[in-house]
Amino acid sequence: MTLETPATQPTIPGFRRVPRTGVIYVMHRAQLQGFHYENKDWANLGQGSPETGDLQSAPQRIDEIPAAAPTRKYSPIAGERLLREKVADLYNELFRQGKSSKYTYENVSIAGGGRLSLTRLVAALDNINMGHFLPDYTAYEELLSTFKSFIPIPILLSPESGYRITADALKEEIMGRGLAALLLSNPSNPTGQVLQDYQLRSWLQVARETECTMIMDEHYSHYIYADTTNPYNIVSAAQFVEDVETDPVLIIDGLTKNWRYPGFRISWTLGPKSVIETIASAGSFLDGGANHPFQSQAIAMLDKEYTIAETQAIQSTFKAKRGYVIERLHAMGITVDAMPGGAFYVWANLADLPAPLNNGMTFFEEGLKEKVITVPGVFFDVNPGHRRRQYARYKNYTRISYGPEMTTIERGLDAIERVIAKHR
Repeated sequence: MTLETPATQPTIPGFRRVPRTGVIYVMHRAQLQGFHYENKDWANLGQGSPETGDLQSAPQRIDEIPAAAPTRKYSPIAGERLLREKVADLYNELFRQGKSSKYTYENVSIAGGGRLSLTRLVAALDNINMGHFLPDYTAYEELLSTFKSFIPIPILLSPESGYRITADALKEEIMGRGLAALLLSNPSNPTGQVLQDYQLRSWLQVARETECTMIMDEHYSHYIYADTTNPYNIVSAAQFVEDVETDPVLIIDGLTKNWRYPGFRISWTLGPKSVIETIASAGSFLDGGANHPFQSQAIAMLDKEYTIAETQAIQSTFKAKRGYVIERLHAMGITVDAMPGGAFYVWANLADLPAPLNNGMTFFEEGLKEKVITVPGVFFDVNPGHRRRQYARYKNYTRISYGPEMTTIERGLDAIERVIAKHR
């Protein structure tokens, strides 16, 4: 769901309204109430980024970016070759030991952030049906609406199933709806559900059998709170790809979440060479290439040892924050349909709160009065092209982020307690 406000109505001819996506909308509303990032009276529990400061046992944070003479020039559209090689090498080391089919730099395309990677990719899609899940990432809505060559087809996940779908049921959805591609985040935003091990392997088998391309958004794949068969406790479809050139699997990731550098805006796509060439062609007219100096800095960050140390620090810190948030929410009467196994969000069910706080939009508006930001659940009812008229499905939900530092989380939950106390 997106919302339009007077500010989004162009005042000169030739432009359409471009509505604000969920997180952008709530941040805009909060700013009107006095929020800004340096204001310590506020708690932003709506943010879609992790804390970016020091974590215990994590590699030292980067404070300066050199801009050597070669990096002052345009970057190649597909990215610097050294960085592309580093990405390929990392995935081979982490996920493809002992496999004959390996990624090379030609299987990697660099872009200026995850949304831009997705934009390049969907701009290159053919006239197909592409599946996506509900609920899912709010920014997918406009992304799936802007390009008209494909038809987005929703697949509903229910709380009764824990927001999961079996490989057999997925196969029926793909064949019954004639899907040629499927877009999903793993772990999921907002529910935090994770496909891993035999489940992920079976999904890739379905992709091969049905000739349906899996577009795997893996930006939260290091935020895993249960053990996996991967020794580094990182989840990636790369572990179960049989042939990097023929398997219909595309992987998108970047520095934003898993290395905690959202401001760097460096992302990558892995897939068959032919597709990488195609999305690089799309990048030539969409954006012209990623930030050049930041690409050079990213190379060292993709060392295996650096990546594992950062991942271990993330999992230790964020697992503790997850437990703290869920415990406090339960004490307030806010429930969680399915325990998040990854990412850093709680998909919170407000149904047991007194009216009108059992409505996510009202819960958000009342929270602003106590200087706390959340994201109403209706925004995750992704509806490209606004073909559906109703947005009631997730009206009793909100997304609460435990991405910020613990002090901010504590302040935000205290504010939510005050909101609820007012209506008891």
